[in-house]
Amino acid sequence: GLEEYIHYYNHDRIRLKLNGLSPVSYRTQATG
Repeated sequence: GLEEYIHYYNHDRIRLKLNGLSPVSYRTQATG
């Protein structure tokens, strides 16, 4: 559905912004 597409699209954009890190990995790195 549209929600799944938006979810996937947002995660893909975020991953590109964070140089290939997933949001979870980024959060783990950021918080230590």
